[in-house]
Amino acid sequence: MTMANLDKLLRENIKKLIPYSSARNEYKGEASVFLDANENPYNEPVNRYPDPLQTQLKQEIARIKKVAPSSIFLGNGSDEAIDLVIRAFCEPGLDNIVSIDPTYGMYAVCAQVNNVEFRKVLLTSSYEPDVESLLAATDAHSKIIFLCSPNNPTSNSFSRECIVTVLNKFEGIVVLDEAYIDFSRDNGFLPSLADYPNLVILQTLSKAWGMAGIRLGMAFADAEIIAVLTKIKYPYNINILTLETALESLKNSAGPQQWIEAILQQRSFLEEELKSFSFVSRVFPSDANFLLVKVGNPRDLYQYLAEQKIIVRDRSSMRLCEGCLRVTVGTAEENAKLLESMKAYQLSRT
Repeated sequence: MTMANLDKLLRENIKKLIPYSSARNEYKGEASVFLDANENPYNEPVNRYPDPLQTQLKQEIARIKKVAPSSIFLGNGSDEAIDLVIRAFCEPGLDNIVSIDPTYGMYAVCAQVNNVEFRKVLLTSSYEPDVESLLAATDAHSKIIFLCSPNNPTSNSFSRECIVTVLNKFEGIVVLDEAYIDFSRDNGFLPSLADYPNLVILQTLSKAWGMAGIRLGMAFADAEIIAVLTKIKYPYNINILTLETALESLKNSAGPQQWIEAILQQRSFLEEELKSFSFVSRVFPSDANFLLVKVGNPRDLYQYLAEQKIIVRDRSSMRLCEGCLRVTVGTAEENAKLLESMKAYQLSRT
């Protein structure tokens, strides 16, 4: 993306914004005495403000993901990146966002918070984007299209052809949420990031890396887009405990690979076992770490499992997910408890 094209999409106030510059932004070297930021000199290491540019962590992520550090934005979960993209490109009360339905709910929530119209385009019956309808829903004020692949809650990856068509034909920003990509048969679009200057890819450490509790999301995009997100983020958006935990965990790449393999094995096992219940009419194919399961009485089953202290997600009120529960793949022991409770439920209803 050229700066000229980016300027056409950016809000005027964002282009004119002079970002806040912290003391840590201005000083690039190593120091032994810190008297710049009015910190308490005691209670190390949490007495110091974290690196606002997250330099070390970005270098480690760049090594793992094989992208340049300048193409990486780190946020307080992926939700921060979602919000910042909307704030950067969408003029409140004027511009709009187009997305699919059903999908991850925070896209619509962030749009509403920012007073930006959010247009939903229903997926096909096979849970693929209707690309023609998606593009037809855009107009001169459509700045962003949000896609989630593998999609939540439908659990499927979209065809590469569909995504490429949207990227090539839409003249705004395309945000592709790949939170579940590590569990997919598809490699995702990160290796092709340089081919699409209007593409923003969201990934996370919450799923495959097992770090949902530290709230660290990643956005990958052209360096010019990343520079804009960095410009408008709050100075110290990633705290020092998150930075240190993530950096240490990323050095152990063997752990996540073992977890992914275990989850994929359990996903296949759970899929087959769930199909055996009389009240289960369908288990949808999954490219994520969860299964979408269609049952006869979703609310009744949800309440029964909750009484057994097992929590699943009722998605039956969402379009195209009528009658469905979303079940995360747990450990072998957790999945066994789920299946045991479902057997008891089947007996109690016959």
